[in-house]
Amino acid sequence: MEIVKYDKKYKKIWDEFINRSKNGSFLFLRDYMDYHADRFEDNSYMVFGGGENLIAVLPANKKGDALISHGGLTYGSFITTEKMTTTVMVEIFDSFLKFLNNEGFKKLIYKTIPYIYHVSPANEDLYPLFLHNANLYRRDVLSVVFKDPRIPYQERRNRSIKKAYAGAITVKECKDYRVYWKILEWNLKTGYNLTPVHTASEIEMLSSKFPSNIRLFCSYDKDKMLGGLVIYESQMVAHNQYSANSEEGKKIGAVDVIFDFLLNSVYKDKPYFDFGISNEKEGKYLNKGLVEYKESFGARTVTQDFYELNIS
Repeated sequence: MEIVKYDKKYKKIWDEFINRSKNGSFLFLRDYMDYHADRFEDNSYMVFGGGENLIAVLPANKKGDALISHGGLTYGSFITTEKMTTTVMVEIFDSFLKFLNNEGFKKLIYKTIPYIYHVSPANEDLYPLFLHNANLYRRDVLSVVFKDPRIPYQERRNRSIKKAYAGAITVKECKDYRVYWKILEWNLKTGYNLTPVHTASEIEMLSSKFPSNIRLFCSYDKDKMLGGLVIYESQMVAHNQYSANSEEGKKIGAVDVIFDFLLNSVYKDKPYFDFGISNEKEGKYLNKGLVEYKESFGARTVTQDFYELNIS
């Protein structure tokens, strides 16, 4: 077993491996990972099982004496194919931790991939984390709508959607990221004193590189944008990356109708629709109003776990 640090010369075989993996997504393709290379010191690894037989990759970055999988991504763990087995993953962890120790790392921060993103079961990594006494230090709550079984909307959400449609709101896919970003920035600033992770220029660039994966859907009153959703789409999941109403849109449920449009039209056959997390403070605080809003669409909880492992 050979562990090799990622280099640009491996870009083609890295991307090919991600595309045929059982738990990877476009987030792990190098054109997505490398857009914020100036903010994160990439320290990704490739595991070869002999010769040129690539059996796993780990998207990761270095921060001090810690290796994080990956600080600039929502999730990240060992990406594997359907050939991966539990015994091989145990061997990978044993070898990898020794390797990291020799490289001078003191800590591994490991961000698991929620199972809804797996094309086929891919939790082989959780067992060696347990064997090596990894500490579960954070757990996020994702609100997810399952295609089957589908839980009905709460009545108050039905009323809100009917009210919005009665106001002649229209919903469509669009490319007006800069117009939408003004609504998003206002919404995050006034509601949470936050700013978007991506700038308008960055999301425009990323959507141009991944047009089938990053999509913007907006609601309008005639030509006036009232709200929008940025969707990150993978094989199994449509994920709500950003959602925001304008001040006027808040009063009439402009985002509600977009969720309804996506759930019952665009993504009605997608196995999972992920509304995203409702946590703050490393998972310790649950925004009850936010999670209850998502659950009113029939979403229920799937968790994402974060582990810390001391290397010695």
